[in-house]
Amino acid sequence: MPTLSAITLYPIKSCAGLSLQQVTLTTLGLMTEQIYDREWMVVDANGACLTQREHPRMALIQPTLKAATLEVHAPGMLRLEIPLGLPDPATAPALTTHIWDDHVLAYDCDGLTAEWFSKFIGVPCRLVRFHAHAERPVSTKWTGGVQASTMFSDGYPVLVASTASLDDLNQKLVAAGRQALPMNRFRPNLVIDGIEAFEEDYADSYQIGAVTLKPVKPCPRCPMPSIDQATGQIGPDPMDIMQSYRAKPEVEGALCFGMNAILIAGEDQVVRVGQEIEVPLAF
Repeated sequence: MPTLSAITLYPIKSCAGLSLQQVTLTTLGLMTEQIYDREWMVVDANGACLTQREHPRMALIQPTLKAATLEVHAPGMLRLEIPLGLPDPATAPALTTHIWDDHVLAYDCDGLTAEWFSKFIGVPCRLVRFHAHAERPVSTKWTGGVQASTMFSDGYPVLVASTASLDDLNQKLVAAGRQALPMNRFRPNLVIDGIEAFEEDYADSYQIGAVTLKPVKPCPRCPMPSIDQATGQIGPDPMDIMQSYRAKPEVEGALCFGMNAILIAGEDQVVRVGQEIEVPLAF
């Protein structure tokens, strides 16, 4: 029987994630201790999102959940404490941010936080948090008309991949004289063990107890899988190997790994590592 083998929540977009043993599933994505996946984001002076694509050192920014703060660490930096309590929407400083084609209202974190991130990343920037009055709907082109929303993810609230898919890619990399890659290069939220390679692409749903996730769109890949998440250094890019077999015509030939998914049943249910998953195929 397939099982859920790993759970990762990324509090700050494009920074390191939190490896969890259990998590609550919501329509906005993963949540733990009232903290959501990609709830925070780093933006430039114009409010546009910054990612590892241009700033690979962001991989080294490691958040840790404490009782009342999100504690952030990075090499050579003093730790930073970010309050977990939500600001008052009526009085807290806010700005409009830009993430791909979306304009999203966000709380502006304080100047000390902006200074910390600017110093480590090496460009003027600020940390923002998804606003209580904001909503970011996903494209219904891929959901079959089902309404869904996300925070600061690239486009959908949950990303799913399988260990067999990574094993398949790594076999090809090793055969070409390259090093195998860890799963964190692809930054999925949920990892499934016990299915065939890329079977997640063809699933009708992922059923985890009372939770039903619907896969809606293959995840096109940029150069981020070439970034070593442990060092923040750019290494060999696996895209040339993926070019031979992972181009998806439904996304204009983009090279894909993992499936974006939305929650269609089981709001606020807890799922756990080791839990069985039913993965019925769509054909």
